[in-house]
Amino acid sequence: MTIRVLLVEDHRMVREALRDTLARETDIEVVAEAGDAASALEQARELTPDVIVLDIALPDLNGIETTARLRDTGSRAKVVALSAYTDKRFVTEMLRAGAAGYITKSAAGTELVRAIRSVAAGQSYFCPEVATALAAEVRNSGREAETPRLGRREREVLRLIAEGHRSAAIAEQLHISVATVEVHRRNIMRKLGLHTVAELTRYAVREGMVSP
Repeated sequence: MTIRVLLVEDHRMVREALRDTLARETDIEVVAEAGDAASALEQARELTPDVIVLDIALPDLNGIETTARLRDTGSRAKVVALSAYTDKRFVTEMLRAGAAGYITKSAAGTELVRAIRSVAAGQSYFCPEVATALAAEVRNSGREAETPRLGRREREVLRLIAEGHRSAAIAEQLHISVATVEVHRRNIMRKLGLHTVAELTRYAVREGMVSP
């Protein structure tokens, strides 16, 4: 049985390269291409492909929103997310939206065909880069669960530290004394086992408290 694929990628040269890769496979047919989410949703409705290879970074909607809309409209196509990122947030959000696979663009040449065949057969598929990142997340989850939780005020102080504010500015913004800010700083470092502002900043970025 031929697997009918809708290819969604906003960069024309990348899309052409992916199409050429798939064209060499006798059991896969690219039935349509799209460069944005609106076209992808329309083509998915009209052509009912088996698999949609979907770039996460589209010019109108991101891949997460597009995948959710595909599910809302009743599409039964399996979605393979295509991204330059292996960040756990992108992967987990795509899976929650309904994607069945996730591969990086750097691995697309060798992994795309495997991903399409796997999801078409009802399986999930992650390229090695993504699988490694997810495994590391699982391994670290136990250690993170043991990390003492920060109080509301400590989180506020940490966020401001990570944003580059000095103790005096933090004290003024939170209407507390500089001495109290320093107490919070010491407690935060002790709880998290961190020792420098750079480490605190990396922790805050990783936890989504501030933008990188």
